[in-house]
Amino acid sequence: MLLSDFDFDLPQALIAQQPVEPRDAARLLHVGRGALEDRQVRDLPGLLRPGDLLVVNDTRVLPARLTGRRGEAGIEVTLHKAEGPARWRAFARPGKRLKLGDRIVFAREEGREFAAEVVEKQEGGEVLLAFTASGPALIEALERHGAMPLPPYIKRPDGADPLDRRAYQTVFARQSGAVAAPTAGLHFTEALLEALEARGVERATLTLHVGAGTFLPVRHERVEDHSMHAEWASLGAAAAEAVARTRARGGRVVAVGTTALRTLESAVRPGPGEGTVVPFEGETSLFILPGYRFKAVDLLVTNFHLPRSTLFMLVSAFSGLERMRAAYAHAIAEGYRFFSYGDACLLERQA
Repeated sequence: MLLSDFDFDLPQALIAQQPVEPRDAARLLHVGRGALEDRQVRDLPGLLRPGDLLVVNDTRVLPARLTGRRGEAGIEVTLHKAEGPARWRAFARPGKRLKLGDRIVFAREEGREFAAEVVEKQEGGEVLLAFTASGPALIEALERHGAMPLPPYIKRPDGADPLDRRAYQTVFARQSGAVAAPTAGLHFTEALLEALEARGVERATLTLHVGAGTFLPVRHERVEDHSMHAEWASLGAAAAEAVARTRARGGRVVAVGTTALRTLESAVRPGPGEGTVVPFEGETSLFILPGYRFKAVDLLVTNFHLPRSTLFMLVSAFSGLERMRAAYAHAIAEGYRFFSYGDACLLERQA
């Protein structure tokens, strides 16, 4: 398939710069097998059935954007993948000036430096950093000195907004490790979760630590040539059992976000009994394009995505390319808000 197959015109004015409050007041486009329906996220309990299973991602976003100095030169790094308790892969700006062995100082506290050494360089400004802090101490240092790694289409011309510390974190966030939010989860509130529970919708939790690679553009015109960045994911026995119970009672598995969907599909057992979700822990680089046969997920709650992105390719695989083209055209005409702080849609899987 060609990259141009997934292109569309999006007015810049529809790119959301702030979330709505309360979160569940965001608009929700229901993309089923009939007519498109304009709803709100808080209508979700009425769109799901008793016995359905909502699967959410409990990853917690780290303040993974750091500003430091190498000598007199300013350097900004955005961490995107942990390689150990003290080592992270990062995108650096300006990355070309960095050399192996360079030391970047981010802060000085009580006579000690919070710093990192460049121990590996790759193309495109990617580096491997070895920090002076390790494990929980590194996480604490990031919390003190880092900024939320907002995607580039959310503009903060006056610098980091402290309100993003809360706004760019889901109500499910527990496991620190993501450098981007699983944005479909941003729409959920405690009141909405109580309404879903009262409706008889069960909930299961998994973890996928979203990497900054989720924002990298597809550069190949033939999209099959694109390689996804690997991300660490974990689906435990309790979540796998919840999926099995849901299937047994005829319920539907509802993934909250593409990260939950990719983790569930990565946890499907191959071979005999295919379609059974089993406990899974490890890296996944699953790239879903139209033609993919979904085995674990029946419905998907997700935001509106960038044109020509791997996420728009995924939703086109899930609900059909022409169906999603029509849904996005409707959303644009109706003024829906796009991307991380934008509105959402509920997608049913195409037959």
